[in-house]
Parts: sequence; structure tokens; C-alpha cells
Amino acid sequence: MNYWWVNQKQTYSHEVPGGYMWSPKLNSKGKHIRPYDLMRKLVPGDIVFSYANALLKAVGVVKSYCYEYPKPTEFGLAGQNWSNAGWRVDVEYKEINEPVRTIDYIENLRPFLPSKHSPLKSRSGYANESYLFSITKEFSLALAHLLDRWVVELVRGDYLMEVSQDRSYENLSDWEDRVERQIFTDDTIVETDKYALVLARRGQGRFREKLLTLERACRLTGVDKPSHLIASHTKPWRDSTNSERLDPENGFMLTPTVDHLFDKGFISFEDNGDLLVSPVAHKPSLKKMKIPVDEIANVGQFSSGQKKYLDWHREFLLLQ
Repeated sequence: MNYWWVNQKQTYSHEVPGGYMWSPKLNSKGKHIRPYDLMRKLVPGDIVFSYANALLKAVGVVKSYCYEYPKPTEFGLAGQNWSNAGWRVDVEYKEINEPVRTIDYIENLRPFLPSKHSPLKSRSGYANESYLFSITKEFSLALAHLLDRWVVELVRGDYLMEVSQDRSYENLSDWEDRVERQIFTDDTIVETDKYALVLARRGQGRFREKLLTLERACRLTGVDKPSHLIASHTKPWRDSTNSERLDPENGFMLTPTVDHLFDKGFISFEDNGDLLVSPVAHKPSLKKMKIPVDEIANVGQFSSGQKKYLDWHREFLLLQ
């Protein structure tokens, strides 16, 4: 279990009732920054302390792995410089009956503050300007004692918050449904291409036919019977341009288990063919799936085009 502090000044009224956290993937200069990259480290069961307007106002339990998702429309004018492509983590929040001002307790909290990447300014007790911080269990317990008994028990592991179902799959499907509708209403695309693009979302049609001429077996399992293979995009269909959606170098033929792991960012590949396993992946489960997590596994050579898409996959989809 990990512990997190999230600053939600601009978005608390949307994220907490909506049951999620959201950040851009990159800052306004198009660069990776630590608070946004940390989103990819959250795992189900982690505990999140929500801070807004100088108050600790809610505590939540993470219920999904991080997944990509567009900027929520309900944000409105909040974060006008944020990019539309972002990270989402679903969280079951419970609001605190009597929110706590950290500036009133900074003397008690100061010994637990990290020397680097601290959510609070050591002298004043006010929050540092950033979105997400990793915090220790000791600091979490100190915060919990300020909030409520149930929070103390939650951090100690003596209380389990009731968590609703993970809806990340449905959310991603809704996003792709919107993209599909945009394709069908785009008058600049000829009808035959529209159907080819939509079939590519499901790993069928023109995309699958071209991919089978390039990739004849699952890179990881060696299964080569087409009926047991899924035509999987490396750069996801929802993120791709129309040409990328039909590009056979933007994909692999994978067995369903490997497709799931690759599509959700639990595994990827280096340019030299070495398998990459995300540090947040549940290793015992991967072992049961016969994924070689304790040894170097190489799946062969890639074309220059495949390497381009794999670079995108590692930078923007692989969970860190």
C-alpha cells in the first residue's frame, strides 16, 4: 500500500464527487513533470489525502490503475493551459466532517515532512504548488490523527472502506465510442474508409489483414493460429490519427492475455526486443499468466516504424 497527497484547489468540486483524480500527461511546455508522472504509480488499495483551499477535506482509496483519459468537460475554465490528453485514476472518497487546516498543526507535522518533494511548506504549513505527492505511512498516520478515528484505522489497515466497482474499462469504451461517432459524421472521410477505421478499433478488417502479413504470431507466447490472436494497436486506436489506425506497423498480433497487459500498460518492449514489465504490475498474476517476469525475455527485432510506435507506448502508456 502507498500513500498520496493530492492538491485539488481548482478541481475538488468535480474530482471528489466524481470519484477520480485527473492530471495532464505533460505540462504546458510539453514536458514530463514529476507530479503528473506519479499518476502512473498509483495502484488499487492506495490511500489518498485530498487537500483544497488550505484544508484537508477528504480521504480516498484508489480503485483503479492509472489510465489515459481526456480532460473532464466539467473542469470548464479550470486549467485552461492543460493539454486534453491526460491520466485518470478512479478513487472512492469519503469527505471529512470537520476539515483540518494544516497551518494550525505544522509544528506537529514538520518532523514528518520530506526534505524534497514535500506537499507542505515546512515554515508556513501551506501547500506547495503541485498536484500529487508521494508521502510516507508515518506522515499519513500523523495526518489521520488530525482528521478522524476511521482515517487512523484506514491507514493502519484495520478498516476497509467500501469501494464501488472499477469503471475504467467502461470509461475508455465511452471515449472510443465518441471518437467512432466523430468518424461517422466526418464528411471528409469516404464511406469505405469510415468502416475500415471503425473495424480497426476492434482489430478487424483492413488493419488486421495488413498486420497478419507483418506479424504472424504472438511475440511473447509464439501462438500463431489467427483465430487465437488479437490485432492490437501499439499506439491505441483512440490516440491515433486515421492513417495510424490502419498502419500495420502500429500493432502486434497478440493472444488475449498479452493483449490485455500490453493495452493497459502493464508490459511493453524495448527497441532491442526485451520485454518490459511495469513495476506496478501484479507479478504473481503475471506469473500465473506465464509471463516471464523474473528473467530477460526477448521477442525479436522490430522495424523502424514499429520502434516509433513502441517509443510512444513506453512514454505515454506504460505504467511506471
